[in-house]
Amino acid sequence: MQYIHAIGRRKTSIARVYLSQGSGAIKINDRTFEDYFPLEIKRIVLQEPLKVTASEGQFDIKVNVKGGGVNGQCEAIRLGITRALVKFNAELKPLLKEKDLTTRNPKMVERKKFGKKKARKSFQFSKR
Repeated sequence: MQYIHAIGRRKTSIARVYLSQGSGAIKINDRTFEDYFPLEIKRIVLQEPLKVTASEGQFDIKVNVKGGGVNGQCEAIRLGITRALVKFNAELKPLLKEKDLTTRNPKMVERKKFGKKKARKSFQFSKR
């Protein structure tokens, strides 16, 4: 069986996506994606590249994801699926790019600086 491998990242989440011809089953960390993402909105976001390219039910998707939270993992998987679809068929790229699915979101948590409480918040200032 031929696998197409792609990686998606968002914040601190990293998703390794394996795409193969099949019946449309999606497994995330050896669990069904309905079980892994109980919220309907996360499942809709995750399936967006498949809906845009009209390839629902054509591919089996196996995902290993780690790091971050639910939203970051969901968007990392979405980017991984998008990149795998583009590897499978380069003609799908304009469709996916039009919906802004090929772009990696660069927003990350800003690091804490020394002498500060958080990244930008200072300790309380007392004049007297």
